[in-house]
Amino acid sequence: MPDLAEELAAQTRLTVEDPSQAARALRISGIGTLPSAFRVTELAAASIAAAGLALAEVAGLDGPVAVDRRLASFWFATSLRPENWRVPAPWDPVAGDYRTRDGWIRLHTNAPHHRAAAERVLGAQADRAGMARAVAGWDKAALEAAILDAGGCAAEMRGLADWTGHPQGRAVAAEPLVAFTPAAERTASRWHPQAGRPLAGLRVLDLTRVLAGPVATRFLAGFGADVLRIDAPDWDEPAIVPETTLGKTCSRLDLRRAADRATFAALLAGADVLVHGYRPGALDGLGYGPEARRALAPGLIDVSLDAYGWTGPWAGRRGFDSLVQMSCGLAEAGQRWRQADIPVPLPVQALDHATGYLMAAAVLRLLARRLSDGTGGQARLSLARTAAILIAAGPAEPAPALAPETREDLAPEIEATSWGPARRLRPPLVVAGPAMRWDRAARRLGDDAPAWGRERGVGAR
Repeated sequence: MPDLAEELAAQTRLTVEDPSQAARALRISGIGTLPSAFRVTELAAASIAAAGLALAEVAGLDGPVAVDRRLASFWFATSLRPENWRVPAPWDPVAGDYRTRDGWIRLHTNAPHHRAAAERVLGAQADRAGMARAVAGWDKAALEAAILDAGGCAAEMRGLADWTGHPQGRAVAAEPLVAFTPAAERTASRWHPQAGRPLAGLRVLDLTRVLAGPVATRFLAGFGADVLRIDAPDWDEPAIVPETTLGKTCSRLDLRRAADRATFAALLAGADVLVHGYRPGALDGLGYGPEARRALAPGLIDVSLDAYGWTGPWAGRRGFDSLVQMSCGLAEAGQRWRQADIPVPLPVQALDHATGYLMAAAVLRLLARRLSDGTGGQARLSLARTAAILIAAGPAEPAPALAPETREDLAPEIEATSWGPARRLRPPLVVAGPAMRWDRAARRLGDDAPAWGRERGVGAR
């Protein structure tokens, strides 16, 4: 529906304009919807459209921005189609929803240290059956608090009304969808759009993990940006990496080591854009707070996200898409919509994906501002605030299901990933002129040296 697309386009701009201007430049095609109590397919198409409209602004592209809502829905699940190999299972064996004495709780245990934290509270468990027995004796709020205190990730299931009245729900509702902070200084941009490959030579330092941040930087890479992802030596996310490292350079640094810190400082000094998903204060603790970042890279475009918002009592709380869905009422509303006896989340991790495209839009809007007057700045987003706009959009209207995927939905190229050959879905976005494509296949974390991959203003090598 155009109203959600218009709203996202308006809220990702730095200036107020007639929302019909975005509608005139936008073409959303296709029929069908993902099955949900909420307008998930509309959110998918609208968030991708917001990024496309922002790209058109910064690159000076004429003509409409076109989004295929069916392909957008598919990309919100996965774009990768492996040939004769499999992506690992996305969830740890004991991750998931569990019944407590008074409701439901979700445990997020994909990272080893998060599983260890949960098991410090609940005891070591070999499988879901054992975890279910351990959880059953707890009240949901007490267990959530205990796991968080242990350094883990969990969320009790709340209803929409509970979240609306919760102090964190009220704090998130008062935040903008994209909180822009203009830079105080003016700095000439070292980067300018390129004909045919608009983001070629744009250096994007990616300090994000599953899933929103990597979606944002994958979008930027699709139009030529030089995206350098940095991970810690011991971090991996095997089920997600083949999906999200498309077009990127993937390196590892240990910021506790002096030599790696020197390398990181040099990379940051050469960056045009920093995208990060650390909890508030985490970069400060490493010695790279906002003032240090500005000193190393004057004029840096700085875009960040967190799970539960930047104000309120939960600011900085650990969280992921599936946990935010439990906290803010989406899973409980899905349960009532389906008349189920278990929580029913959104059919895809829509908060992650939508926030990722909105982050990309924020990057591009700030780049346009910097090109126009020398000021860039910062932007902050959160999964919980994206959830709020989905909830405010109202319930999904009756619609036919999406037509099943066919071979015609796949791009013709074979992608030589680090795991084997694969196909990708065709991009869901078409803009006037440049095609959305990626210069590098998906690769493992740490496959590359920590260095910028291209000279400024130069396209694919």
